[in-house]
Amino acid sequence: MQPSMLLPNASFYMAPEGDPPLSRAGFIILSIIMAIFTVPAIVLNATVIIVSLLHKQLRQPLNYALVNMAVADLGTAMIGGGLSVVNNAQGYFSLGRTGCVIEGFAVSLCGIASLCTVALIAVERMFVVCKPLGQITFQKKHAVGGIALSWLWSLTWNLPPLFGWGRYELEGVGTSCAPDWHNRDPHNVSYILTYFAVCFAVPFALILISYGKLVWTLRQVSKMACVEGGAVAKGEMKVASMVILMVLTFLISWLPYASLALLVVFNPDVKIHPLVGTVPVYMAKSSTAYNPIIYIFLNKQFRKYAVPFLLCGKEMAEEDEASETTTVIETTNKVSPS
Repeated sequence: MQPSMLLPNASFYMAPEGDPPLSRAGFIILSIIMAIFTVPAIVLNATVIIVSLLHKQLRQPLNYALVNMAVADLGTAMIGGGLSVVNNAQGYFSLGRTGCVIEGFAVSLCGIASLCTVALIAVERMFVVCKPLGQITFQKKHAVGGIALSWLWSLTWNLPPLFGWGRYELEGVGTSCAPDWHNRDPHNVSYILTYFAVCFAVPFALILISYGKLVWTLRQVSKMACVEGGAVAKGEMKVASMVILMVLTFLISWLPYASLALLVVFNPDVKIHPLVGTVPVYMAKSSTAYNPIIYIFLNKQFRKYAVPFLLCGKEMAEEDEASETTTVIETTNKVSPS
């Protein structure tokens, strides 16, 4: 084990003998809050995976990224969320230094893979609807390649702390672990800045560019076509609303966490209460609960199988209206700007 992975005071990972950062009631409240997000996250993401295995209709290239995100979010919820519930209930991190490194690496690996998959979904939708490279069919090899790239990218940037560049450390109130944002060593700061750039800024840029191109294309199509019943305009509004929702949830989930990390890096002397430092962490982890709702359960194809599964086989009412994805793809295939 590298020296940078060692903690100067190993007793910090044991039950604190002095004043803890929160009262006992405070830790219990945090445990309950995390449980509120963790339990639905595990149920919803597991449902997506199970119904995808049960129904071959869902095993299509365009859905592979959605399932991959469910796998990554399930890992984050079970490891990060589950341990946070247990450790907050105890009032301290109970797994020792080795457990901290393992948890920090596993949660970061799954979290960044999920984040990259969100960007992958945005790029996929842009290619399917906008066809920037012409009439290219999105195939299984493209989907598998994108998924492999998301995990490889995450692994590449989460491995360095295990070998001395950066480190995993307790964060917030000391009940979970993550990359160490507080260490002032230039070697560690260089890792954090690089980590922020490639694991947050790059995915966010891809999301903005892809969804921006998607909305622009739909607006151009709606100006050039007159579809009976206003299908183009209706499809454009639906997709635009979904894009806004996706970008907002991305920012709500990750921007506070990334901003706090950069604040600590650039202003090491800033005083931040442990509870304040914990809130952005939990906001980022909460994305595992509403990611499946936004990206999957608002997808008519997945909803058709997932909702009856959650309701123990009860069939839901059949929807007469075609899904926004079908409307958009069919419309842009029929009428494309010259």
